[in-house]
Amino acid sequence: MKLNSTLFAALFVGAAAALSAAPLVETTPVYSKPESGAAAIGSLKAGSEPIIASGTTAPAGWTAVTLSGPHEVYAANKDVTKALEVRVGSPYLTDAKSGATVLTLAEKGDQTEIIDYRGKWTKFRLTKPVTGYIKLAAKSTPVLNAAPVTSVPVPAPAPAPVQPVTTVGKAAPVGDGASSALPRLFQGTFASTYNPLRPRRPYDFQLNDNAGSRYAYIDVSKLLATEQLNKYIDRTVVVYGTAQSVPGSKDMVVVAESLQLR
Repeated sequence: MKLNSTLFAALFVGAAAALSAAPLVETTPVYSKPESGAAAIGSLKAGSEPIIASGTTAPAGWTAVTLSGPHEVYAANKDVTKALEVRVGSPYLTDAKSGATVLTLAEKGDQTEIIDYRGKWTKFRLTKPVTGYIKLAAKSTPVLNAAPVTSVPVPAPAPAPVQPVTTVGKAAPVGDGASSALPRLFQGTFASTYNPLRPRRPYDFQLNDNAGSRYAYIDVSKLLATEQLNKYIDRTVVVYGTAQSVPGSKDMVVVAESLQLR
């Protein structure tokens, strides 16, 4: 008997999607590479069924698995664009330091959210699956079982709860100094400097800390003329730009290249 080609394809895809691994008998670490001494990037609880990473091979004794996320990762500020996205090909690290484990590389269209700043690093919540590796004892080795097409698919892990964004006590640059020739990120409350009872300030806008005190002026001359700046007034923003000293004073000005609501 000949099977209709469309039906055969549907049966094949359904069976492939139903491939699952045997439940783990103990909590199992997930490693960044299939080799001894590799850094752990997560763990799977006892009783859970690993999601086998399709299209990824692993050496004998290892199994490639998928971690659905979201994941908390770090990127160097130099790899963050004016649009507050990580440049394609740059590493997402598991810690805010050079030499930290690379979880994965940035790709076009990655779903990310800035959740904190730490010196020369920006912390992101990355929502995309990544591949890791588990090493199992013989009694726990995953066995792929082609389940019938009619079987109930294993539900994907529920996303982790959203953690609150760290509140910055005072607007501060993401870097190791207040003045630099390199652009960096600054966070604070966007405010107008206009006051009819005092002389005009050298710039029309400023960045305030949580106490309402000015941290730096903002030079908006490089922003698009069509940018509606009034919509940012009294709201927390992230400014990408270069910090400079205001001539003849102790004040600082950030020459803004982009402006985003926090």
